Amino acid sequence: MTILVTAASGQLGSLVVDALLERGADPADLVATARDTAKIERLAARGIRTAELDYTRPETIAAALDGVDTVLLISGSEPGNRAAGHQNVIDAAKAAGVAKLVYTSAPKATTADFALAADHKATEEAIAASGVPAVIVRNNWYTENYTTDVSRAATTGVIAASVGDGRVASASRADYAAGAAAVLLEDGHLGKVYEFGGDVAWNYDELAAAASDVLGREVGYQRLTTDEHVAALEGFGLDAGTAGFVAGIDDAIRRGVLGDTDGTLARLIGRPTTPLIDGLRATVSVESDSQGRPAA
Repeated sequence: MTILVTAASGQLGSLVVDALLERGADPADLVATARDTAKIERLAARGIRTAELDYTRPETIAAALDGVDTVLLISGSEPGNRAAGHQNVIDAAKAAGVAKLVYTSAPKATTADFALAADHKATEEAIAASGVPAVIVRNNWYTENYTTDVSRAATTGVIAASVGDGRVASASRADYAAGAAAVLLEDGHLGKVYEFGGDVAWNYDELAAAASDVLGREVGYQRLTTDEHVAALEGFGLDAGTAGFVAGIDDAIRRGVLGDTDGTLARLIGRPTTPLIDGLRATVSVESDSQGRPAA
């Protein structure tokens, strides 16, 4: 079985390759791809085949899929502009006779009123229409998404958001990578849609408490209305459209889009997911200068 990982130069993709190797995959059976292969030279040095693959250039996709029977399609990073590129990969996978396509989607992608869901809904529908055997893994929020909020709180003592009492079942990026690796390597997952999330759904009071422990200073959760949140974001220099988009994500959290957890991810990876405080300790110390919230 030859497994191709798209976006292997990215934070999730590189961890998936590591997780595949940890689970016993032969480097010779892996294909790591990226738009810029210079960014995955370390993988080539480990005996992994590397190839150029650009979602917007179908010729690179077809060439990369030669001899491949399993594909991980990691969703693109530009909300609102992803579906067409995903369609190119789906079309190439169908033409190549791929036996398993795994797609990293968003929570409740086909049913939620969620700013990030539209591209994922379109992609899931395109996969279903293609007839390519597939597994959908809907990743909840990455704990790493909170790096900026917690790092800022080291100065301000505040995490401000308009999520109300909404809960988030986050897990670490490595947890999701391990889940993807399990689905790629194991039989029995075709046709399944998995809602991946952490074992514990926490609220923002609990996030602030965890940040307090990580930072060694008191941090509080400042509850904002949506209008107050938009105004604050615009005050930080965001344009009105972007500010509304970000506040819309908080609105979805307030309505419970990210609050469900059923233990599926932990079951598949064979261990508990990374606790919130442990994930924050790792990401704040390693990535304290990260900007923004990564897309789901």
